Amino acid sequence: MDKQERATRTRESLVRAAAEVFAEEGFAAASVATISRRAGVTTGGFHFHFAGKAALARAVEDRSVEAVRRIIDAARAAGEVAADPLRVLLDSTSALMTLLAEDVVVRAGFGLSADVSREGRIDVWGRWRLWVDELLEAAERGGTLAEGVSPRDAARAVVASTVGLQVMGAAEPGWVGPETVARIWTLMLGGRAPSRSDKITE
Repeated sequence: MDKQERATRTRESLVRAAAEVFAEEGFAAASVATISRRAGVTTGGFHFHFAGKAALARAVEDRSVEAVRRIIDAARAAGEVAADPLRVLLDSTSALMTLLAEDVVVRAGFGLSADVSREGRIDVWGRWRLWVDELLEAAERGGTLAEGVSPRDAARAVVASTVGLQVMGAAEPGWVGPETVARIWTLMLGGRAPSRSDKITE
């Protein structure tokens, strides 16, 4: 293994260890010593790769931003945003829920984003909200929202529910399953769970 590969692996170990510690203890309680020990890296090795705990938290948040970007890019590449935005909303949310359940780095990044006590935090949830806003506005333009459903209000409800599902899913994985997500979105959007050929109307 060459020096560059070792450095990459060490950095990855630190990011993952930090995510685990942040998820378990929160940013404020997490220490460089604990993170270094979890990663199997000396404190000196830690500081070789990161200026401090805040820089490492930023790296974790960046992974979450990248995860959201990949979900959005995949949806756009499929070409269904204009044709079936509610189905895209369901698929995107299910993809995010799966990542939050299975990837501790993504989960910790979203958790760090919600910590208002941290200065310089990245608004990961805000990135997700913009995507939900876009989809529900497209649904309104296409006439696939139920009568009386405001895209703005629906977007807020969807994002708030996503946050709640993340919390509930940590204790009970069934909360983040696609069927559960579909049922919740159906209740909030006033219709049926969207499918490839069946949009929510009323």
